[in-house]
Amino acid sequence: MEKSKLVKSLLVISGIIGIIIGGSLLFIPVSFQASAGIDLRGNVSLLSEMRASGGAILVVSVLVLLGVFIAKLTFASVVLTCLFYLSYGVSRIFSIIIDGMPSESLIIATIVEMVIGLLSLLVLVNFREKQNKPVLK
Repeated sequence: MEKSKLVKSLLVISGIIGIIIGGSLLFIPVSFQASAGIDLRGNVSLLSEMRASGGAILVVSVLVLLGVFIAKLTFASVVLTCLFYLSYGVSRIFSIIIDGMPSESLIIATIVEMVIGLLSLLVLVNFREKQNKPVLK
């Protein structure tokens, strides 16, 4: 996969966002979730769930960011970005339909996740189209 400025920018932005969110969920989940109006204090089981997902987000995001620097990881990093951000965005939309509107910060998160996910999907579609075009007729 060609590392255009768009691909590099997409991976840097999505990787850094994921590292910040994953790190926050893993290391400071109470204060991080409080910023969205979620109270985790005293709920050890929910803290465990938050920290576990934070660790997973952190690891995926490091792999995404490595795709900027390691050519062999670029395609996989774009695929991970697409799957990761679209799964979060679509799941949040599903939750809005089923559960109702969350806090404003979570609505913004949904929009950001969908934008990054859809941009990465466009990168993948563009890559696939370039792969299917014959070089010579």
